Amino acid sequence: MSAVTEETYDVLVVGAGTAGIPTALHAARAGARVLLVEKDARIGGTLHVTGGHIAAAGTRRQAERGITDTVADHLADIRRISRGTARDDLVSIVAENAADTVEWLADRGFAFAPETPRIIYGHEPYETARTYYGKDEGLSILAVLSEELDKTTASYDLTLWLSATVTELLTDEAGAVTGAVVHRRGKDVTVTAPAVVLATGGYGADPELFEELEGAPLVSAAARTSTGDGIHLAMAIGAGLQGEGTYLPTFGGLPDPRTPGRANWSDRQRLTSERAPYEIYVDRDGLRWVAEDEESIDEKERALAQIPDQTFWTVFDDAALERARGGVEQMVVGKEPDEVRAMMGQRPGLHAADSIEELAALAGIDPKGLVETVARYNAAVEAGHDEEHGRTFLPAPIATAPFYAVRNHAITLVTFQGVDIDASFAVRDESGTPVPGLYAVGEVIGAGATCGNSFCSGMLVTPALTFGRLLGERLGEAATDPDRN
Repeated sequence: MSAVTEETYDVLVVGAGTAGIPTALHAARAGARVLLVEKDARIGGTLHVTGGHIAAAGTRRQAERGITDTVADHLADIRRISRGTARDDLVSIVAENAADTVEWLADRGFAFAPETPRIIYGHEPYETARTYYGKDEGLSILAVLSEELDKTTASYDLTLWLSATVTELLTDEAGAVTGAVVHRRGKDVTVTAPAVVLATGGYGADPELFEELEGAPLVSAAARTSTGDGIHLAMAIGAGLQGEGTYLPTFGGLPDPRTPGRANWSDRQRLTSERAPYEIYVDRDGLRWVAEDEESIDEKERALAQIPDQTFWTVFDDAALERARGGVEQMVVGKEPDEVRAMMGQRPGLHAADSIEELAALAGIDPKGLVETVARYNAAVEAGHDEEHGRTFLPAPIATAPFYAVRNHAITLVTFQGVDIDASFAVRDESGTPVPGLYAVGEVIGAGATCGNSFCSGMLVTPALTFGRLLGERLGEAATDPDRN
């Protein structure tokens, strides 16, 4: 049995990442005694892997570049892109306060990428240039948060514990959260706090929870610390979840050569929204399932979510590969044709063969189905019309050996379900009643809360930073209120 010790704070923040750090900073600066707990040996969480996109309307940076933008326009874009599936109460808070978040970063030396703000076209785009990111992507945000954390721990009552895991939330007889048990340095520490904030991220590295919530196998490019800790903790005391049905996979990633169940995002196949497709996409039965030249990545991702195991193969011939050279024309990011050829048969899921039948057998695709599909596609190319899926770009048949098949899978960067909260960021139980003393911000509330069934630019990092800032200020002020019970 490990020894048990006790500590008392005004605010306990679980998770030192995009949402947790600003929560702790602002709570401490508003006068609270704060404990920030992180299970990893370093702070930052997903900021080590994210592009760090932030979206805001009405910033100084927009004005300097002659860009006219309003909160109403930002909200209209979010509602359009998400098709009204995001939490309107939450996205309204984001849009109304996002500019202040951007200015907060700017005033502290945030290293904006010089081309920002800009419109991002990887998914459904905004109508206005309002997306910002740093020169070093998520690490640019972390640089600001890290410096502010150092200043705050030096000048205010903020304590940081690294390599410390919260194992249990504590509740009283009425069901209010009163603190947590933290395992640190071989000891279980009972931390008493009238306000506990879950900021632990998503579950993109927890295959069992992902299967339970999304009903699909997990292939992940998420941070390895995203193991659903906050969701497990909250569910254990009866918290409800939100975001069911909003899951959207990220379109296609090559299998990691060393780690099963993970995708190697650094050498992903280049999206056909970036380059004209000379290939076709087929499922395990060898059947096409979408128009490969569909411009909307969101539509492709929605289609991908419906096929078996969310696994597909890109099938093409050597003529298509030979022309796929130079920048955006490459099939695999950063690799010229000979480099791709060298990967065939050496990397998991990458196959080459002199016939379509042999290719199918190597890849694990139904041979009869693939042969018939290629024949139908080649006939569509000759006719100039794709009756099956309405593809309009039909440049050449798949006819020049060798033939190639590259296995792809829907990959997970962020997760869409999460702990249910109200507009004050209080966690709600399964009946929709707030749980006293418990709050949640960041990806632990689920991307579906602020993106709905879409990838809406900046609507993951921006809510995390903004909700953390607002909640921290409020909890800090409450801690110094002489009328607080």
